[in-house]
Amino acid sequence: MNTMQTLIINLRMRSKKTSMMKQLFLLVLFCGATSMTAQKINWLSMEEALEAQKKEPKKIIMDAYTIWCGPCKLLDKNTFSNAAVAKYINANYYAVKFDAEGTEEVTYQDFTYTNPNHVPGKKGRNAQHLFAHALKIRGYPALVFFEDDGSLIQTVTGYRTPQQLEIYLKMIANGDYKNITTPEAWAAYQKNFKGTF
Repeated sequence: MNTMQTLIINLRMRSKKTSMMKQLFLLVLFCGATSMTAQKINWLSMEEALEAQKKEPKKIIMDAYTIWCGPCKLLDKNTFSNAAVAKYINANYYAVKFDAEGTEEVTYQDFTYTNPNHVPGKKGRNAQHLFAHALKIRGYPALVFFEDDGSLIQTVTGYRTPQQLEIYLKMIANGDYKNITTPEAWAAYQKNFKGTF
């Protein structure tokens, strides 16, 4: 092999190494950027959220779900995993995950709620938690909103896309719901609402 052939082979090898290094660098950069932009909701228990309200008052959004509920799983997958939804909830609410058929003890307004009829290991539907019963939850998923002092605002039942949930998140976070007292006022609010999710 002459010097010219050796030089060409070295240049090709160096070019391949440089190309591979560039690709590796771009892959690392892309993965890092993706993980930095991926936002997750900071879920708490109801007890933790009520305790946090004492230090820094903020409204609560509670996702009341059940393990057998298909729309509940879709809400997690499609809506709560949306970066804009997660960012907005984290900034404006304490977010609570609550298994409405689970066994967690919840102390709310000086009463401790339990689920005495829960059957461990039961497949499918189980007994409703007494806290869910007290909140009059009749379907799942149920998004329950609470004031920054812990008092109940309202429940929104059923699956919502990020765009469908946005109006409720913003209306409750900024207090507009207090002025919506008739079906006509709600219709006007919906008509004038400009979403950004």
